[in-house]
Amino acid sequence: MQPMRALKFVLALSLFGGCFSGVLAYQELFGSAPLACPAPGAPGTVFGYPACVYGFFTFAAIALVAGWGLRAARHPLITVRTEG
Repeated sequence: MQPMRALKFVLALSLFGGCFSGVLAYQELFGSAPLACPAPGAPGTVFGYPACVYGFFTFAAIALVAGWGLRAARHPLITVRTEG
């Protein structure tokens, strides 16, 4: 697989995962009816927050890195000249 195509694929998957976990996190933290994540502070949480919150930030970080990779590939900072 080409590197640019792989970055686009990773970006698409991370955006989808971020939307999915973001909806779960929003419903859990601010909604009236929790979907699948345990309540904050309940057993099964990590440092008092459900796992979907950490999933959202993980997917956001992956999307940022993939986006930076795509941008860096299109706009290189240093141009290397070869003589020949």
